[in-house]
Amino acid sequence: MRSEQMIVEKLRQLPPQQLAEVEDFVDFLVSRASKSAALDRLLAIAPALAQAGAEEISEDAVADLVREVRASRRNSTQDN
Repeated sequence: MRSEQMIVEKLRQLPPQQLAEVEDFVDFLVSRASKSAALDRLLAIAPALAQAGAEEISEDAVADLVREVRASRRNSTQDN
């Protein structure tokens, strides 16, 4: 039996609360993979940015920018 089929069969045996936990964990894994891919893309362009003379930015400044973007997205989502 294929692994996906085995997983589906096991999922069918779980009560709703445990299914919700599985879904949360899968969401976490997808999010982590997405963040990792975004970091990989950023690191891939870093040499080109340095070669183009882009200013270096501190980790604190990056964290501030990320917070600003997240807040902006939350606000735009709440407005809809």
